[in-house]
Amino acid sequence: MKKLKLIIRREFLAKVKNKSFIMMTFLSPLLMVGIGFLVFFLSKKNDEKVKKIVYVDEYQLFEKEDFKDSKTIQYSDYTALGIEETKKKVEEGNYYGVLYIPKKDSLETLATSIEFYSTDSPSMSVISDLENKVEAKLRNLKLNQFGIDLEKIKASKIATDIKMYNFSGEESSKLINGLKIGVGLIAGYMLMMFVMIYGTSVMRSVIEEKTSRIIEIIVSSVKPFQLMLGKIIGNASAGLLQFFIWGIILLIIGFISSSVFGVSMTEVQASKLSPEQLAAMKEAAGNGAIEKVVQEFFRLPLVTIFVLFIFYFLGGFFLYSSLFAAVGAAVDSETDTQQFMLPIMFPLILGVYVGFATVINDPHGPISTLFSMIPLTSPIVMLMRVPFGVPWYEIAISMALLLVTFVFMVWMAAKIYRVGILMYGKKPTYKDLYKWIKYKG
Repeated sequence: MKKLKLIIRREFLAKVKNKSFIMMTFLSPLLMVGIGFLVFFLSKKNDEKVKKIVYVDEYQLFEKEDFKDSKTIQYSDYTALGIEETKKKVEEGNYYGVLYIPKKDSLETLATSIEFYSTDSPSMSVISDLENKVEAKLRNLKLNQFGIDLEKIKASKIATDIKMYNFSGEESSKLINGLKIGVGLIAGYMLMMFVMIYGTSVMRSVIEEKTSRIIEIIVSSVKPFQLMLGKIIGNASAGLLQFFIWGIILLIIGFISSSVFGVSMTEVQASKLSPEQLAAMKEAAGNGAIEKVVQEFFRLPLVTIFVLFIFYFLGGFFLYSSLFAAVGAAVDSETDTQQFMLPIMFPLILGVYVGFATVINDPHGPISTLFSMIPLTSPIVMLMRVPFGVPWYEIAISMALLLVTFVFMVWMAAKIYRVGILMYGKKPTYKDLYKWIKYKG
């Protein structure tokens, strides 16, 4: 046990004293926030560019109010010029494109004959917006042909708002499912990134010591199993410390931003909103929607989520890191690891995709439940399911299977590690790994 503690301490200190570790610990949150602000700034700058679109309506279908200007699009009627002259003028000028509405015999034929000309590929959002405008106009004309009063149709529309309650009578928010999805996805994604970053760090550490022949001196006084376990725990401790510091820094940045820039930023954003958006915001604030979301957040099983997050976080990391350590011991250089990396990374990637595809739609469905039990995917999928509430027996089965698999994987990885750590000059195959596992002694 004393030797194991020394190995853990050595790995931990070697990691945290590394200059790149220190720089990334303090710069990563700042870079994340900076990139977020940069993306926000660039998207706003991109939206500020006004697109000038002209239209030629040979069908005499649209009126000026059908093409209302917005903050990013300006419409002009060039019907009098004709399509050929308009295309020449638009090509020579600073225009976004031309919408051509030809003269056809029927509305059905017209619906599939409208064309859009532009120098560059047009934005899909612009095309979608134009299609919606044309479709709405054609639909209204078709209803008029059927003798249907449009005003009565508009008056018949009734907004439905279904209130949500639990069986104890407490009102719930419709945004709570989005909140649960967000918490689950963030937890699962963080675990995947942690395993990928620090699992490969364990592998590189083993490869470095093996190629420098330092490992030959170390294993003369320490058992290979202790060395492997010490590397895993030491790197995990350094990673958790880094995540903890990131959390504190992001909280400080968020507090400073909300207290110093909160009012001004809100005012700036409010000034850019349309009257309809401002009215919707005021209505939401009046209904206490934000307060309901906050209340729902604190109704989540936060303690359970935190405890299970730590368990699956550590369990998943130890499980995969033992495999990374075995791969590092089996090869002589990082380029030789590629043949063994795919089988290790595949369950991680599969867990993320299954989580995104199934947990969001049905967190208690058979696929979500199955993959939250399979040990290689359960650390990710179960973390995504927990915010939705999972029966205790499912959690117990999942945790037990993960523990058993972790012990088995560590035992198997230790078998590979103790042989591969002293093997040089030969690129191992899966057959060689199987032989190493079978070695006794």
